[in-house]
Amino acid sequence: MPVLGLGAAFATGDAAHRHYHASVEHRRQALNRTTAVLTHDAPGHPEPGSAEARENRYPATVRFTDPNGRTRTAETDVLPGLNAGSSVHVWVDADGAIAEPPMTAEQIRSRTMGWALVAFLTVLLTGAAAYRCAAVVLRRRNLAEWDTEWAETAPRWTTSP
Repeated sequence: MPVLGLGAAFATGDAAHRHYHASVEHRRQALNRTTAVLTHDAPGHPEPGSAEARENRYPATVRFTDPNGRTRTAETDVLPGLNAGSSVHVWVDADGAIAEPPMTAEQIRSRTMGWALVAFLTVLLTGAAAYRCAAVVLRRRNLAEWDTEWAETAPRWTTSP
């Protein structure tokens, strides 16, 4: 059963990886990466330099030029503590709206591994459930056969000659 689980994990992981990679390529073609400028200071983090400060993003208003050449203003998440006038990169769709960036290689790898793990566990749990159901059915059948045989044999053992 683990061999089937590994096969399912590999096949599912491969399919997921190809799907996410194609999705990223499509998003990169549909979106434009442009530079935006903060119009106001971004909020600072209470603990500058901490791991949390490097991962957190805060909403800030930015100004950028959309693919049609119009200057636009929108809100996007930026690192804490950036000053007004700081440049940040944003992804913009064909309508000029800020969009989520394409997934990174790490995000693709993480999601692929997640789907592979789900496939592996699904095969193992399905196999375990099938084994358990078969064991219960066989046990009941054996007990029924023993009951039938005992019903034939019991009168000979329990009656006096």
